[in-house]
Amino acid sequence: MKIVKASELGEAAINKLLQKPAFDEVELSPKIREANKATFGKDMTAAELVAQIVRDVRFEGDKAVLRYTKLIDKVDCDIKDLLVTEEEFAAAEAQADPQVVASLKKAAENVRRYHEEQKPNSWMTYREHGSLLGQSLIPLDRVGIYVPGGTAAYPSSVIMNAMPAVVAGVGEIVMMVPPKNGAINPYVLIAARLAGVKKIYKIGGAQAIAALAFGTESIPRVDKITGPGNIFVTLAKKEVYGHVDIDMLAGPSEILIVADDSADPVYTAADMLSQAEHDPLASSIVITDSEKLARQVAIEAENQLQKLPRQEIARASIERNGLIVIAENMQQALRFANTSAPEHLELLTREPFQLLPYVRHAGAVFLGAYSPEPLGDYFAGPNHVLPTGGTARYYSVLNVETFMKRTSLISYTQPALEAVSEDIIRLAETEGLQAHANAIRLRRKN
Repeated sequence: MKIVKASELGEAAINKLLQKPAFDEVELSPKIREANKATFGKDMTAAELVAQIVRDVRFEGDKAVLRYTKLIDKVDCDIKDLLVTEEEFAAAEAQADPQVVASLKKAAENVRRYHEEQKPNSWMTYREHGSLLGQSLIPLDRVGIYVPGGTAAYPSSVIMNAMPAVVAGVGEIVMMVPPKNGAINPYVLIAARLAGVKKIYKIGGAQAIAALAFGTESIPRVDKITGPGNIFVTLAKKEVYGHVDIDMLAGPSEILIVADDSADPVYTAADMLSQAEHDPLASSIVITDSEKLARQVAIEAENQLQKLPRQEIARASIERNGLIVIAENMQQALRFANTSAPEHLELLTREPFQLLPYVRHAGAVFLGAYSPEPLGDYFAGPNHVLPTGGTARYYSVLNVETFMKRTSLISYTQPALEAVSEDIIRLAETEGLQAHANAIRLRRKN
């Protein structure tokens, strides 16, 4: 694992190391490029491939969805076979471990309760001369949620995407999840039922996003698409943005841990690896003012790596994006953390709450040794769909308001309009918009 010292490299060089490439700058592996070339007959970038898939689904509907499902996922079927049936839900419940289901229920309830507290209210206030101003919060009619399926199944992502939409009052939730060997993990289906999702399609990748965005003969068009996915899913969300809304452009998972000499190196290494096992592109960084801790964490990470079932993935991530920075002090460590704007930020320090006011940019903050990142991933209640790639500078965590829109309310009486008409007319005429001025002038008493 790479260990660097801020005192030797300088703050500017460390900041450069902490900056992440944009999600669409990630290069496809040679293996994937070769597979794409064999499938589509030419070598295309991920963006070019996604643009073609989105365009085809937009104009060909079900036909294109089926064609790409067969080409990419090697599944040859009718469109009706891609909609999960009641029999599949029943089969999932029959084969599930009751203890896992019980844990999912607890997690779902925690997430629901947390998001209930987020729910904003409509409001209206009285102003001068009987005027009323307000705001109406309206849930979206229909949303699409994407749940990754690739190298692992994520029932937790079902709950995190669907529950705030349910709390917001969304009319219908349509879920897309790529199948594995033609089936969906039973716990993904059970989590969907717990969260109130009734319509699930066994479709993944860019074709799933395009189908949600534009609708097909069989798949309803949605107003917004949320949920993380691979590079193809993220590029597809970017491609369809404007036709529908999206939550964010999510990249690989990441964690940044700010630790002082009180941190346990075993915990710190374990938390690094909790993200590294997601994806070879995942990022795991520790920033500490203790050189001793830095060396201990590097050794401990190697020891734990050797015991992981997903060792190959985690090792590739650590070798590519693992980093330990030795800062000169905690103030500098927090500056580095804000530069990185990580998806997950852990504060493994003696007094983590004393550092919290200095945190400006992070998707979620975990305070103290007994608040590890997986607590937020699965159970605590806050959402785990978080901004990545430094976008925590301007994106927010997925929340109830993600699934609502704000509408302004304005009601003036004649006396109220009369009192401000001269100002409005003056401003409209300054902008050269005489019809605007006339719409006010004609309503004046005199």
